[in-house]
Order: sequence, then structure tokens, then C-alpha cells
Amino acid sequence: QVQLAESGGGLVQAGGSLRLSCVASGNFFSVNEMDWYRQYPGKERELVAAITSNGGTKYADSVKGRFTISKDDAKNTVYLQMNSLKPEDTAVYYCNAAVRPIRQSPVDYDYWGQGTQVTVSS
Repeated sequence: QVQLAESGGGLVQAGGSLRLSCVASGNFFSVNEMDWYRQYPGKERELVAAITSNGGTKYADSVKGRFTISKDDAKNTVYLQMNSLKPEDTAVYYCNAAVRPIRQSPVDYDYWGQGTQVTVSS
């Protein structure tokens, strides 16, 4: 069983900053890739940023240069530092993690957090 808990969302004015956190807990062997997605009302969930087990990162073009993803492996935590926020960043942000349940597992399994609301006012 794996649980992902997001925090750090809230209301901020355009140009401001927020830092989202996501903590993985439960019973598992390792957490591998961790991602941040966001979802606008009536739209499909889209990838915002990802970080691999070796620290490689990728970003959506819409956030590149403004958002930074990082992690703390000892805490099984991923962060999303969001700077220069725009009203179009308003969405529910979800944490996703690829988790290996046991050492012998040939595959990882995806888990999702409940989401945290980010609202950017103009």
C-alpha cells in the first residue's frame, strides 16, 4: 500500500511563488520516477514536470524556466517550486509516483495523490 500526500497549494497573486510538496508513505521497496501533473476543469490531466531516480528532469514547455522539480530521496518527497506564477497556472496539481513494491518486482506501479489546488489571481 502506498499513499501520496500533496501540500503547498493555495491562493497567490500573479508573479508570486508557491512550493508544492508530495510525500510517499507506506510499504514499498523504492520510489522511482516522481511527477507533477495538473488538471484544468473539463480537461485531461497533463504532465508538468518529472524527475527520475537518478535526478534527470523534464518540464512542460509552458512552465520551463519558471518551475523547478526536486526531490529528497531520504524523505521520499518531491517538490515543485513554482515561480512567476500566471493565472493560467490555476489548476489542481497532482503528484504521481512510480513505485517498486518489492525488490523482486519486475515492474513499477503508478500511484496518485489526491491533488492540491493552486489558484493564481490577476
